[in-house]
Amino acid sequence: MLLEPVKRSRIYEHIVEQIRALIREGRWAPGDQIPPERELAERFKVSRTSVREALRALEMQGVIDSRQGGGTFVRTADTEALVPPLAAAILRGRRELAEVLEVRELIEPGIARRAAERATDEHISELETLLQRQRECIAQNRSFVDEDTAFHYTLARAADNHILLRLHNVILDVLRESRQSYLHVPDRPQTSLRGHEAILGAVKAQDGEAAYQASLEHITEVRDGILRALEGPATA
Repeated sequence: MLLEPVKRSRIYEHIVEQIRALIREGRWAPGDQIPPERELAERFKVSRTSVREALRALEMQGVIDSRQGGGTFVRTADTEALVPPLAAAILRGRRELAEVLEVRELIEPGIARRAAERATDEHISELETLLQRQRECIAQNRSFVDEDTAFHYTLARAADNHILLRLHNVILDVLRESRQSYLHVPDRPQTSLRGHEAILGAVKAQDGEAAYQASLEHITEVRDGILRALEGPATA
C-alpha cells in the first residue's frame, strides 16, 4: 500500500483524500478491513489524533463503517443509495427542501435528548473541541461547514443508535450545499454557535428535555435561515 507522508495544515483532510483515492482505485474494496489507527499513523507519519479525525470524517461521509470491537471497514452500498433521489428532490424546488428540513427538525431534537442520556466523556470532549474549532473559524471568517456537520454527527454518535445515525447522515449529506449558503448569511455563524453551545450545555448536564428543546430551537432557526438564504440576497 503506497501512502505519502502528510505535511500541510488540516492534516486530516489530506489523509481523507489519500484513503478515498485508495478506495476509488480499487486497492481497498467494499467490505475490506482497513488498518488500525496506530498502523495508519505510522504510514502517514502523523499523529493518531489526525488519523482518528480523518476516519471520523470518512465515517460521517458514509465511506467507512466502524464496528464496535470489530475494526473499521470500507462501506458497502446501502443507505448511500438513498442520497441521489433525495438530492434530486431538493433540486426540484423549495417545497421539497422544506420537507427534508422538516424531517431534520423531527429527528434531531430526539437525537439530542438521547445524547444527553448516553454521551460518554469522550463524546463530550469531541463536541467541546468542535465548538472551539467553530469559534476559531468564525473569528478568522472561514467556512465552518465541516465543523458544523461534525458537531451534529458526533451528537448522533452519542445517541448510540446505528440506524438513526445512518438516517441522520443521509439527511446531512443532501443538505450540505444549502448549509454552506445558510452559514454565510450575516449573523448566522454566531447564531449557529449559540445553538450548539446551548445543546452541548444540556448534554453535559445530562438534561434530556433541555437538550431536546435547545436542539428544536436551533434546528427551527436553521430551517428558517436556509429557506430565507435560498430565496436570494434581497430577502435573506
